[in-house]
Amino acid sequence: MKKRVAILHTSLVFINVELMIKNLFQELLPDVEVVDFIDSEVLADVQKEGITEGSTSRMTHLAQAAEKAGADLIFSACSSLGPTIDTARQAVSVPIIKIDDAMAQQAVEKGSEIGLLATVPTTLDPTAALIEEKAAELGKTIHIHRRLSEGAFDKLMSGDKEQHDKMVLESAMSVAPDVDVIVLAQASMTRLAPMLAEATGLEVLTSPRLGVESVKQMLAQN
Repeated sequence: MKKRVAILHTSLVFINVELMIKNLFQELLPDVEVVDFIDSEVLADVQKEGITEGSTSRMTHLAQAAEKAGADLIFSACSSLGPTIDTARQAVSVPIIKIDDAMAQQAVEKGSEIGLLATVPTTLDPTAALIEEKAAELGKTIHIHRRLSEGAFDKLMSGDKEQHDKMVLESAMSVAPDVDVIVLAQASMTRLAPMLAEATGLEVLTSPRLGVESVKQMLAQN
């Protein structure tokens, strides 16, 4: 019998990200049934209001719906909603993996000085908190160097990829001398990793592939 993985999405804006995740599941877990559960407005609400009781409740209900639909594992595809997933985990009996769990773990394993790049402010705190959580689990002291490419996301949404990429590169170059590894806080930044790695000479971690690989590992154990 096929294993079933539910993916929780929080926006319909990032079609390229959803496709990237789907392709990774097809590549790494071709025999797994993937079902999407979408709250198309919750990310927009969090970007306006921050994490609230309402957004936490919505993500919990989404996870519960996935469990009722027979999911063996739930994969949360949104970094900004990470704190709501901590609550949702207590409301379901199936495991929930965050897209950036494995990335945060690897970042801590690879260095003590960690550069964290984002283009959306709502991803910085949740991703930094997750990295700090992994460091605490490993008993390791780290320092996170945050860089927000303010306005870059708006450039991307308006179709100006070139300016978006330039702004992210500037952030990467500014933090590179002080860090051991660079983390890209959003899945939407994944395509920039090779360019940033070449420019900085540092390893650049992204969440999608590492996240799906961690799903594969967990399913193999159960």
